[in-house]
Amino acid sequence: MSRIPVQPFLIAKDENGDFRITVRNTRLNSQSYPIVTSTLQSEKFPTAAAARAHAKAHLGAEAGQFASK
Repeated sequence: MSRIPVQPFLIAKDENGDFRITVRNTRLNSQSYPIVTSTLQSEKFPTAAAARAHAKAHLGAEAGQFASK
């Protein structure tokens, strides 16, 4: 596994064409190995910009914390 930290917010298009936000938390185990926990949010958005705006307003996201898939 890579030691490069992951962006905490992933915006991805689902099979229906809607955009969804996944919140990712990274922690280190006792051997300093990164463990990433992902939580898919229930909201769906018509565009990636709408998902990004929602994450900034409701999830505390900041610029530079987004990844897209």
